[in-house]
Amino acid sequence: MKKYNVGIIGCTGMVGQRFATLLENHPWFNVTALAASSRSAGKTYKSVVEKRWAMKTPIPTSMADMIILDAVADMDEVVSKVDFVFCAVDMKKDEIRALEEAYAKKECPVVSNNSANRGVEDVPMVVPEINADHIEIINAQRKRLGTKRGFIAVKSNCSLQSYVPAIHPLMDLGVTKVLACTYQAISGAGKTFEMYPDILDNVIPYIGGEEEKSEQEPMKLWGHKIVNATTPSITAQCFRVPVSDGHTAAVFVSMEKKVSPEEIIRRWTEFRGPAQELELPSAPKQFLHYFTEADRPQAKLDRELEHGMAVSIGRLRPDTQYDYKFVCLSHNTLRGAAGGGVLLAELLAKKGYFD
Repeated sequence: MKKYNVGIIGCTGMVGQRFATLLENHPWFNVTALAASSRSAGKTYKSVVEKRWAMKTPIPTSMADMIILDAVADMDEVVSKVDFVFCAVDMKKDEIRALEEAYAKKECPVVSNNSANRGVEDVPMVVPEINADHIEIINAQRKRLGTKRGFIAVKSNCSLQSYVPAIHPLMDLGVTKVLACTYQAISGAGKTFEMYPDILDNVIPYIGGEEEKSEQEPMKLWGHKIVNATTPSITAQCFRVPVSDGHTAAVFVSMEKKVSPEEIIRRWTEFRGPAQELELPSAPKQFLHYFTEADRPQAKLDRELEHGMAVSIGRLRPDTQYDYKFVCLSHNTLRGAAGGGVLLAELLAKKGYFD
């Protein structure tokens, strides 16, 4: 596999930091440009992030002394240094949409962690194990943008990663209804406990826009490229909880076909998607892990499973209102954010979309 030069747009935030750590020793991708807002531009990466570095591993030495470019004013310089960019910026949605499209129109592919372009019909929103074939709509997007190489591809919302992967292997059983209550870590808001004292001894029953994304985005994942799915019916409730990393979900499902718990667990443990079949570097060997212990999965014990790229499931049992209920967990800044973005980029690279 050839090596690609990549940039991180929004390199100073928590997801940008996570991208930096994941790309430090990546076998396919080499970071050659860092970009952020005008406040950080012209300074070294280390000088900007060292006081707010939120990762457990140190600032990558290969990036510490890199000069941060202005994501807008220095766009041409960024594009000249890279084959594609990862984008994880903190801006208004319309500004993000315009920024990502501007990079794409300069023939620079964009792999985005942001939500701004997720609803755009010809922008693929991909979880590589679930809907890898959706990247084929990039050809239609390029026609709209008038580009040969440039395009935008996005990963889905981080909370979806905790429960949608567990439902996916059951879809052929005719899943009709889903209730998902997510208990989301503070890193999903870009915060640590030091930055977010209000969360201690507290649960906040509102995360702006999260419930709408949790109910609508799975329809795009399960749809046929540009046509969204119409079933199942999903309702969601999202809470912010005092956990550093890891989104937990309590899930309830109803299905047309009745199967045993053993059959559901078999489907989970044997499930493999394109990411595993293609042996992408960041793909977990086993995507879905089922725990038989009554008190698992737990964020503290299980969020790092398979380098934080696997999904943990437990407590499968019949329900009085739905057919079954169970609990899921995923690492929100790894599988749910930067790690999911890197995995999507690996899929695009393997399929030749950066060439």
